Amino acid sequence: MRYLALEDWLAFQQRLHPAAIDMGLDRVAAVLARLALPQPLPPVITIGGTNGKGSTVAFLEAMLTASGRRVGAFTSPHLLDYNERVRVDGQPVGDEALVEAFARIDDARGDISLTFFEWNALAALLVFAGRGCDVWLLEVGLGGRLDAVNALDADVAVVVSIGLDHCDYLGPTLEHIGAEKAGIFRKGRPAIFGALDMPATVGEAAAATGADLWRLGRDFDAEPGHRGEWTYRGRGWTLQALPAPALAGAVQYRNAAAAIAALESLRARLPVGETAVRAGLLQARVAGRFQVIDGAPEWILDVGHNPAAAAELAANLDARPCAGRTWLVAGILRDKDIEGIAARLDGRGEWIAVGLEGDRALAVNELARRLAAQSGASVRTAPSVEAGCELARQLAGRADRIVVFGSFHTVGPALRWHRGG
Repeated sequence: MRYLALEDWLAFQQRLHPAAIDMGLDRVAAVLARLALPQPLPPVITIGGTNGKGSTVAFLEAMLTASGRRVGAFTSPHLLDYNERVRVDGQPVGDEALVEAFARIDDARGDISLTFFEWNALAALLVFAGRGCDVWLLEVGLGGRLDAVNALDADVAVVVSIGLDHCDYLGPTLEHIGAEKAGIFRKGRPAIFGALDMPATVGEAAAATGADLWRLGRDFDAEPGHRGEWTYRGRGWTLQALPAPALAGAVQYRNAAAAIAALESLRARLPVGETAVRAGLLQARVAGRFQVIDGAPEWILDVGHNPAAAAELAANLDARPCAGRTWLVAGILRDKDIEGIAARLDGRGEWIAVGLEGDRALAVNELARRLAAQSGASVRTAPSVEAGCELARQLAGRADRIVVFGSFHTVGPALRWHRGG
């Protein structure tokens, strides 16, 4: 075994491959074949899209767990600990299981160089197989067609939404991005699309592949009821008076409906009852997605890092009135649409720009300049997320709220700071 400690494996993986992002399936598929996972595999649900992936995984994970299934869930990135990326029955797996998986991958790969994410994905598959998981939930990291999780054929593919993000890799338009996201569709298998606005390329990809396309608003829907209750209406399954999703925001009804549609499409092989669906709606949790920390002042943490996510954050803030002022603690990477994000939050608070760490970080003074140019407001600065949180705490009154957003690289340190760690 090359290393005994998880942190040593992770450091090795980060320096092994010459590029942090190197999209393609050849490397991971070759190593996966050498690992020879036991066949047949259990049902695999792959979840892609620009926004809403983590929430949809959370709904699926909670519903399937409530049905008595052993569920493996692979998500990325993590907020606090790497282990969050690989969960079984809702709990992060321990270091020992990951180290064992990495050793097997290292033995199998020979001279094949893997990216950090490819190590992640392969380790998750080994853990799920070893733990005897009844269903595997695989969240796409970037795009879909060339993402590492697409080395497996999904029994159900979910594309939650299409928005402008990662344009350097996926293309400049929604049509380009839609084609890449739809690359997870498979012939003769359900393909769930969870937004009302669908780029034509998604439908074209489904037709070319021979996938069975389920569209929100046509094949399934979330119909509003009274006091937050709603009805799921699918091709053959109608669930009435469902409880409001535990995750905040109007978009979560659509994300929950996409999750239920995926389960409906798999009912012959993986039956899940209405009781489990109801329980999962109430039990789903995702850290850092409009996560409210009660107090005086109130804190809200949101990883949203593109204009569509910022618009959803703005809508959630509008739906949650604040008696005092709102402080927007923003940490955004340099390859994101900073002006687009700022425009969606225009007029909703006082800005504090914070510095981030890593190769994709933008100098805090430059971030502040661009936020100010877009919003026309003055922008305070802090050299780090922790310093920005402390500044906001000092400025805020008891009736105020502090919103920390813009990236996993922002919310993770903020959550750790808030917990005193």
